[in-house]
Amino acid sequence: MAVTAEDWDARVTRLSEKLPDRLKGWVDWLREPSRLWLRVGAAILLILGGIFSILPVLGLWMLPLGLALLAQDVPGLKVPLEKAARGIERLWHRIRGRRG
Repeated sequence: MAVTAEDWDARVTRLSEKLPDRLKGWVDWLREPSRLWLRVGAAILLILGGIFSILPVLGLWMLPLGLALLAQDVPGLKVPLEKAARGIERLWHRIRGRRG
């Protein structure tokens, strides 16, 4: 099955629908096309924070979040991120299946 950029967009939309209302509103606001520079700036800061995750407060969690945010404006990132998400899901289900 071919992975497309639309698959990533659908995943992000599904995930944002599961967020609490306040956070969902903030994510939807940030995803608006008019917020391009704010989104790119936040993505770069998150990626840099993920790179320097050895420092206190900053963490590795910031890197994938920054890449996901950047993918909103760089379509070439959507397919690799969707493939990575599917791989993580498969691994998660495999691990959970062994415990049960």
